[in-house]
Amino acid sequence: MDSSVPKYVTQGRAAMLLGIPENELSRISNESGLGHTERAGDQEEIFFTYEELRKICLMTVHQVN
Repeated sequence: MDSSVPKYVTQGRAAMLLGIPENELSRISNESGLGHTERAGDQEEIFFTYEELRKICLMTVHQVN
């Protein structure tokens, strides 16, 4: 059984992990330059590394305080 942790998570999963709506995560991603887009044919998906998620957490905490 492969129990390895993926290196990237989709925008939907990232939003769920962070507890914020996807559209808010998309806005943060656009403003900060975090996340990267992968394209396959006409499909497009934004992915985040766990380090990028950590940075987003830190950014949102500092905006609230």
